[in-house]
Amino acid sequence: MVTIREEKIADVAAREALLDEAYGAARFTKSSERLREGREPAKRLALVAVERGRIVGTVRLWHVTAGPGRAALLLGPLAVHPDHRNRGIGTTLMRRAIARARLAGHGAVLLVGDAPYYGRFGFSVEQTADLWMPGSFERDRLLGLELKPAALSGACGMIGATGQLAPKPDLNALIAATGGSSRGPSGGRRHAVVQRAA
Repeated sequence: MVTIREEKIADVAAREALLDEAYGAARFTKSSERLREGREPAKRLALVAVERGRIVGTVRLWHVTAGPGRAALLLGPLAVHPDHRNRGIGTTLMRRAIARARLAGHGAVLLVGDAPYYGRFGFSVEQTADLWMPGSFERDRLLGLELKPAALSGACGMIGATGQLAPKPDLNALIAATGGSSRGPSGGRRHAVVQRAA
């Protein structure tokens, strides 16, 4: 049985492996990634599908603006492990994510994806005609869904990232975790560990 739950810190490695399998390295070149990198997903809107203790699906939503001063969420990436596709897991993740966003009071959700698939959830290009991504994108794949009436009415401009910045790693903690010391350049140890990590 598949269970949908909020993502935990312990899920990060499995989630990233799933995304690598689903999208490969190309996922880091997408315009949507520019809006996600260095940011935390929206609170309580990062979900995973779990079966027998294994993550088999993931979806996350991110705070963005749909043009100046208009709050929205960006959905993605949505991924299901190849061995678990065509079982409704992606559909369940989508419905759960949209329902949670609506309950949390968000007005609109944007995404870049296939209109025939996402149209069944109410997404359309009509909602995004005057919006654009920070980088190259296919106009017919930029889709929107209003969770509140007229939430995207008149939306115009570039979609921008507004989510909370992800914490930066503590260099001393990283050095300590690798068994190094935190001595400065005169001791030489920190420099060697940092060079190896680079």
